[in-house]
Amino acid sequence: MSGDAFWLTVLTTILLIFVAIGAVPIVAMAYQFIVIPFHAFINHYERAAPYLPRVAVIVPAWNEGAVIGASIQRLLTLDYPEDALRVYVVDDASTDHTAEVVLGMAAQHPGRVFHLRRAKGGEGKAHTLNHGIRAVLAEDWMEALLIMDADVIYLPDSLRRMTRHLADDEVGAVTAYIREGSSDRNFLTRFIGLEYVLAQSASRRAQNVLGAIACLAGGAQLHSRANLEAIGGAIDTSSLAEDTVTTFRTQVGGRRVVFEPYAVVLAEEPHRIAALWKQRLRWARGNVQVTRMYRKLWFRPSRTHRLGSISFGVFWFSIFLLPVAMVLSTIGLVGLFLLHSDLAAAVFRSTWALATCTYVFAMVLGVQLDPKTGRSSWREAILFPGLISILVLISAFFPGLIDQVVPGWFGIEFTAEAQTAWTLFVYAWITLSMVAAWLVKLVDSTKVGRIFSPLLTYIVGYGPMLCAVTVDSYIKELRGAEQTWDKTEKTGRVLG
Repeated sequence: MSGDAFWLTVLTTILLIFVAIGAVPIVAMAYQFIVIPFHAFINHYERAAPYLPRVAVIVPAWNEGAVIGASIQRLLTLDYPEDALRVYVVDDASTDHTAEVVLGMAAQHPGRVFHLRRAKGGEGKAHTLNHGIRAVLAEDWMEALLIMDADVIYLPDSLRRMTRHLADDEVGAVTAYIREGSSDRNFLTRFIGLEYVLAQSASRRAQNVLGAIACLAGGAQLHSRANLEAIGGAIDTSSLAEDTVTTFRTQVGGRRVVFEPYAVVLAEEPHRIAALWKQRLRWARGNVQVTRMYRKLWFRPSRTHRLGSISFGVFWFSIFLLPVAMVLSTIGLVGLFLLHSDLAAAVFRSTWALATCTYVFAMVLGVQLDPKTGRSSWREAILFPGLISILVLISAFFPGLIDQVVPGWFGIEFTAEAQTAWTLFVYAWITLSMVAAWLVKLVDSTKVGRIFSPLLTYIVGYGPMLCAVTVDSYIKELRGAEQTWDKTEKTGRVLG
């Protein structure tokens, strides 16, 4: 073999490895969704039992006057014994009428509703929660602690469904299914609703089967008193992902975390892209911090927990490093095209065929788990990756259709240069989509642009937008940007 042929083989091999790395998240997602049906018989229900411990509910509140009254009222009417449920609202130095609303509720329900006010606010949700946790732990009454958000609405049987898992002493915490519940839904909340079906109702079922939960939902996490004391009697304040750190601490300590899919909690989610970006940037930066915090845990199996298992590690990093995988895939495909166009075409078709099959399977299974969301978000289910990505996958399955056949219907003929440009575009789109999503965010930030942002989101895709946020989190962490807990504004839309 000549020297040139040798280096060409080496370079080709490297590019193929890049594409293979880019396909890892697709394979991981496929495996995760294949596991989900096993939840029908690999679950915790055989060890669950009717159990109604005394539950203290901690509700962090900062300027929640619009929603806190209805949230408390819904809690008090849960299908749960009155003498076994207390609500503690931790007022984070609110400047609106939050205090008046809570004190009014406390007067109406003495011994069941309590108002705890912090003199200094603005330090973040974790500090607010710890103020309430200290007060609750100082008494012997509480047997289980429910942490929730001020705006969420628990369906009547949700708490009872969660507490039954605590009948097993090995369970330290339970989380519920957060469903997007805004009364005036728009394109963005429909996308979020579908995302929650995939990321919670579906993925956490798979995590139940595999024995490791990634995160207790911040607005729906139930802890046994023993577990709360075991993790130090406080919520982590060093990161932006206090709920994930608490989840990891629970499992590292040898206690199990369970996802209860039939305990449904309705939440109001952002209606604007800017608010969504701010919320998800906080979550993504928190995940970067957690990944670094638990760097000695990854891919190191343990007898006490499953967080160090190969399967959980692959799932975690498939999401955490998804933008990196997308860029490597683009480099691999474009590089192969420049070296071997025929090989590049075959690899491109194979990769997108795998992605399409996984995507269709995940969506079909997901909407079966939550038919209500599936019916209302069917457009979003089709266009989750974006219209352009749909065109790209059509190009993968039907070569020449977009750049030859369709233009021919209108008497247009692509030149060789135009066909090359189109090919490079579809090979690079998986990375370009993140850039396009960032541009959609910029357009949405203008008054005129807001008119077009829904259409642009459907064209570019909601999935690429989440990946773009992850890239932003990388940048913010590398730059050491200020760590602030930006509260997502809530207006009470879920109350409808």
